Amino acid sequence: MTGLEPSPPPVAPHQPLREFYADPTTRPTWVRGMFDRTAHHYDWISSAMSFGSDKWYRQHTLEEAGLQPGLRVLDVATGTGLVAAGALALGLPPKDVVGLDPSFGMLVENRRLRPIPLLRAMGETLPLRSESFDFVTMGYALRHVADLVALFAEFRRVLKPGGKVLILEITRPTSRLAMAGMRFYMRGVVPGLARLRRDPELARLMEYYWATIEACVPPATILDALGQAGLAEPRRGVYGGIFSQYTAHRQRAR
Repeated sequence: MTGLEPSPPPVAPHQPLREFYADPTTRPTWVRGMFDRTAHHYDWISSAMSFGSDKWYRQHTLEEAGLQPGLRVLDVATGTGLVAAGALALGLPPKDVVGLDPSFGMLVENRRLRPIPLLRAMGETLPLRSESFDFVTMGYALRHVADLVALFAEFRRVLKPGGKVLILEITRPTSRLAMAGMRFYMRGVVPGLARLRRDPELARLMEYYWATIEACVPPATILDALGQAGLAEPRRGVYGGIFSQYTAHRQRAR
């Protein structure tokens, strides 16, 4: 992308979910507030809903993607820092792992748990220098942005030539039986787990979490948006039929 070409049309990750917010223009504020109010529960519910496998999976996926000491990583939508924690576990020093999130509550919890630099900002407008990171990561937050192409264009901008993007996401299964099982788990079991914390906001967050998964655009749309943003060789790996790992990179100058 040279900057002289017309901007691609926006690509939303899903249609407005009016059962949660009446006006789509209020969606960012509604989502941010929901995460602000539930941040202190987030690590617990992530571990509970994955049967304790979430930390291992994040670290393993980062390692498979080639993240190692000596590289500088930006974790977009870092939340409480679960992906960042995987980078630290691989031996990256805290100064080389930068977390960014629009939710103040999530950043407060992250600061309590992780010794990394933190910024409050949106992924679609990164307040960072161009070509300043070797890796950009995003864990399970793709469904909460407004425009996938704008987001990925910002990822490309802050990446050094040769730098890599890794996006973790949950994807609807393709078979009806698997979809029925996942719907039962996410709409029944997970909100039930959330209610153990006796906080209706957490149960509501998990209801929204599933709604965004169910309504999310298919993997082909996400791969196409990566390409539209100027990122090279967009690919998708799948673990367990539902855990997607999207990768792409910024090409080196020829």
